[in-house]
Amino acid sequence: MKPVISVYYESGDIKLAVLSKTKNGISLHQTLSAHVNKGEVEFAEVDDGVNDYSSGAGSDLSFEDVDFDSEDSSTLDNADISFIANSLGGFQLNKSEFIPVISEPGLNYHIFEGDITLDKKQLLDEIIKDISATKNISVSRDSIDYIKFNDKSLLCVFIDGPQQAVNFVDSLALFNNRRYYKIPTIKSADVAISNFVSRNMKFFPEDLTLIVYTEKEYSSLIFLEGDKLKHIGARLEIGTESSYSYDVYFSKILLEMEKGDIPRLDNVVLCGEDTSENFILSFYSTFPEADVNALKFDNIDTSKLDEESSQNLTSFVVPIAAAEDYFIEIDKKIEGINILPRYIHENQKAIQLGWHSYAIFPLLFAATFFFTYSVLSNYKQMSEIDSEIQRLTQIRAENQTIIDQIIPLEQKISTFEESQAILDNATEGTEVWSKAVSKISEFVASKRNFWITKIGKINDTQIRVEGFSRSRKALTEFAEFESPATLQSVFYEPLRDKKTFAFNLTFNLTKDWSN
Repeated sequence: MKPVISVYYESGDIKLAVLSKTKNGISLHQTLSAHVNKGEVEFAEVDDGVNDYSSGAGSDLSFEDVDFDSEDSSTLDNADISFIANSLGGFQLNKSEFIPVISEPGLNYHIFEGDITLDKKQLLDEIIKDISATKNISVSRDSIDYIKFNDKSLLCVFIDGPQQAVNFVDSLALFNNRRYYKIPTIKSADVAISNFVSRNMKFFPEDLTLIVYTEKEYSSLIFLEGDKLKHIGARLEIGTESSYSYDVYFSKILLEMEKGDIPRLDNVVLCGEDTSENFILSFYSTFPEADVNALKFDNIDTSKLDEESSQNLTSFVVPIAAAEDYFIEIDKKIEGINILPRYIHENQKAIQLGWHSYAIFPLLFAATFFFTYSVLSNYKQMSEIDSEIQRLTQIRAENQTIIDQIIPLEQKISTFEESQAILDNATEGTEVWSKAVSKISEFVASKRNFWITKIGKINDTQIRVEGFSRSRKALTEFAEFESPATLQSVFYEPLRDKKTFAFNLTFNLTKDWSN
């Protein structure tokens, strides 16, 4: 899972913890703190009679005299940012998630005892109305969240104005030339500590436990009944750098116990800047029956820390507890406080739009629809054309196959026609010859004194006939028989003491012979 960097501002210090969720649990990679150049921050003195968060109290903190912009009087200079950016150089900050953690006075509490069975939207509206009526404070829905306090009431948490932890994340992003770093939620320090102690330390259901978180200038008192949050005390202006006696500290604790209807303390858990042995021993004089211990981090893998960071781990309980809350909420195991003001959500959008941008959304939708429809129509037409091309290509291939089969047949037909012409010519000549020989045979057969010894071809239209005749008259008749002939020569040539004439005639072969 991507790293989560939890950020907490307290008493002029920025505290960070880098954690990640693995299959083996939650691993703590680094803790880091930096001092902030700080102006004067004043918190109003609040009447002890109205600082009641318990389920039985009738009113909550009075915020009329609290300077809600007090956190902004502290500033981060480039040296602070540069130091922190270099210290986090081993992590990909653009792929990390930042969890700002806030506490009083930038974060306020309210006990809602109305109808808690409504759906979340209606319930938030009722809570906002109740806060406006009882505290005269206007709260937007994106700046408030709640958790179940007991069976009949809710603990509501809301913020007012910019927060130093959020400003730090924005400054760090600007230093690294980024427009923003991802902030998925804002956490409550007190709620995160109470959840962390409940998960990491085992108590009996009837046990009453006090969690003391000490800062340099302030302290927080949180009371549990079993593993459930029972009461959040007013923030004390007592810290490790304050001049105070333990008697003053314990008198504040006894006052909060009275407000929260807490008759005794079975356990005391110390965390923050002071978990010293002297501080632990001091509790036994006022609460001799209480089991007093410093908070341990047995469920967190701290093997990646150096020895100095491991020994000072309790100082970073707030950012560590908030990150653990976030991981467990992702797994849907608990429902915690999650606040994300609208301005942070809008700043983290990849594209930020104004009212005029939303006004042209219908035009963009229409244009998108038109172009999409046109593209799809063209795709359909192209698909149809491609199908037609494929069909015609297939027909062309089939036609080419037929043509390839026809060409040899045409060649055979052409050859046949040439042969037929030759045969026709040959047949016509044969017929003429046959008629001519037949007529010559008829003449010879009718004359006993006439015979032929040789017939030969002179050219395509003439033949030569040679033979003997005992009568010159017969020669004349033969020359005039059917077709005129030319008597080329006649010689007297006795044959076996008989008077005979040798002749040589030329006949013209014409179509008349075939009739």
